[in-house]
Amino acid sequence: MASVEEIRCELIDKIQSIENKEFLLAIQQLITSGLAGSKSIELTKEQIEMLEMSEEDIQNGRLISQEAMDKRNLEWLEGL
Repeated sequence: MASVEEIRCELIDKIQSIENKEFLLAIQQLITSGLAGSKSIELTKEQIEMLEMSEEDIQNGRLISQEAMDKRNLEWLEGL
């Protein structure tokens, strides 16, 4: 069984020989998405504000059930 370092070096060698930009972008996406679970995500000021507003809605009982929302959506769609 190859060590982590051997696998890493082998991958680096193979990646360096790839000339297809789309393929490299796909590899980059795979690596980035694999790392996403291990890093914290920095929220924007607007995202934090929206989350705070949502928390306030929950605390003040301004909620709607999924069933009621589905019914509203169907009524709206029928009106189109």
